[in-house]
Amino acid sequence: MDPADRSHPARRRHRGGARQAGVLPDRAPDDVPLVPTGTVAEPQVAVERGTIANDLALNGTVNADAPAAVKATATGAVDELFAAVGSQVAAGQKLYDIKVPDEVEPVEQTGPDGVPVVQVPKQTYHYAPVTAPIAGVLTALEVMPGQQVSVGQASGEVAPPTFNVTATISPEQQYRLTDAPTEATVTIAGGPAPFTCGGLVISTGAATAGGGADPTGAAGGGGSTSGTTVRCTVPGDVRVFVGLAAQVTISAGVADGVLVIPTTAVSGGAETGKVWLIRDGEQVEQAVRLGLTDGTSIEVVEGLAEGDLVLQFVPGAPAQAEQGCVAMGDGSLVCGAMR
Repeated sequence: MDPADRSHPARRRHRGGARQAGVLPDRAPDDVPLVPTGTVAEPQVAVERGTIANDLALNGTVNADAPAAVKATATGAVDELFAAVGSQVAAGQKLYDIKVPDEVEPVEQTGPDGVPVVQVPKQTYHYAPVTAPIAGVLTALEVMPGQQVSVGQASGEVAPPTFNVTATISPEQQYRLTDAPTEATVTIAGGPAPFTCGGLVISTGAATAGGGADPTGAAGGGGSTSGTTVRCTVPGDVRVFVGLAAQVTISAGVADGVLVIPTTAVSGGAETGKVWLIRDGEQVEQAVRLGLTDGTSIEVVEGLAEGDLVLQFVPGAPAQAEQGCVAMGDGSLVCGAMR
């Protein structure tokens, strides 16, 4: 009989004996107790000196500046049109004029028989020009010769060849703007090189993204919103198109060589906050005064000294798990393994 045959009695005895005498390699003996070797650690960080570049990056959009309204300058009948819709016009260029009747005063005279006679002079007229409020394209002209208009009546629009960039800013991000910025750096993917966008305006509430009424009398460009937005003016020599996505970076200051800690270590993040200081092995709640932040680290102006140890995570806040550690949900980490 072939010994290689799996049905051979010797083969069957050999395999059975191996199972009885040996132990599977992935099982521990039942009499060996499990010993926990993990540790519960609350990560700590030292207060150190560093540089905080408070650059606030926002997602924005390129918009055309809002058109300016063309308004009638007198009450009367439209006499003649001097520009067509779609044409380029210069600021102050005459678009149409209005035939305005002059005020006529009756004249009283004495007739040959000595009886007073009242005579009404012939009606005279003057012409009031209506001009373009800004340079741009005449996108609308809603009057025609002979039409009666009244002073201040909107009768057309001129769209300027200028653009703006708007972005939404959250209330939390506004805390990072310790000063009122006047410009931003705008980057357009696939577009021109990053450029300075001046005339920065921040508007809050149900106002236009342009921060209120336009000097020309039209609403600010960029659409209305109920949130808070920033708006800046694209330089005239930068070529952009409506609808382009843009990153708006607002620099709100740089602090060099200041005391810094991770933002995760602070309860609060604007002007004042609390940290948990390690003193004589105990956790002590410590009030601090805060400065600039870059979203990852924050400047400590007052309340801590260089070299102080603080908890890396606010107690009770979700911890960020590190390699080899598991977040417990109470601000602590369990590091190591169970054997």
